[in-house]
Amino acid sequence: MAQLQMPDEVFNWIKAFFDGHSHCIKYSGEVGLSAYADIQASVIQGSGLGPAAHVVTAADLRPKHDGNVLIKFADDT
Repeated sequence: MAQLQMPDEVFNWIKAFFDGHSHCIKYSGEVGLSAYADIQASVIQGSGLGPAAHVVTAADLRPKHDGNVLIKFADDT
């Protein structure tokens, strides 16, 4: 996103929105919970910016081999 032409204030707001997120995995109902891990690169699914961020980050994705198909959805590939 840093390569897009946008005001610094907008870029900084988007960067702040995506910074500082982590995830964990819940398994066996409520019995087990994994340790939290920081998310360094991704699109936050379910967020208002998620689909737009995915469009920007996935815009240059191409299949690695001829004959492969890459299907892009609103927030997933």
